[in-house]
Amino acid sequence: MWKQELRPALLMFLVLTVITGALYPLGVTGVAGLLFPDQADGSLIQKNGQVVGSRLIGQPFDDPKYFWSRPSATGPTGYNAAASSGSNLGPKNEVLKKAIADRVAALKAADPENIDPVPVDLITASGSGLDPHISTAAAAYQAGRVAKVRAISQEEVKRLVSEHTEGRQWGFFGEPSVNVLELNLALDSLPKKGE
Repeated sequence: MWKQELRPALLMFLVLTVITGALYPLGVTGVAGLLFPDQADGSLIQKNGQVVGSRLIGQPFDDPKYFWSRPSATGPTGYNAAASSGSNLGPKNEVLKKAIADRVAALKAADPENIDPVPVDLITASGSGLDPHISTAAAAYQAGRVAKVRAISQEEVKRLVSEHTEGRQWGFFGEPSVNVLELNLALDSLPKKGE
């Protein structure tokens, strides 16, 4: 009796393996490549023909001449897309408290004249640990430091921030934000003094 049931079970296993393991993924990948080619390829950002990052994955910046990203909680190496996760540390956790204090101290050391409160997204990681965006408040907090280090006007920096501010998704989800990598690339493309 079990031999009669084995043949259809194996046949169904093979058919479903081909459909769900090959045909469906190929179909979805093909449709995504046709309708959304940029996103299907990883939303990569290029500079001078070289890939420098993705619009979807944050990168670490700690040089005062750049806008700093939101911290990453993806393990010992930050912004690791293979280890996307939050820290799962609660607000009373001593490790989290120390990390936040260290981040505030680093921001204050990079710009000691700035007495404004530090925006929360500059000292806490996102749920994925990979967020490439900061809030407009986080960008405004850093604008003075970036302008001073680069010896350009704050108005010029604020103009770049404004040009790179993305609105709410579909007009109502989330808050306006700034992609840090794109903003920093725009800063690097400014003409140098004397050019």
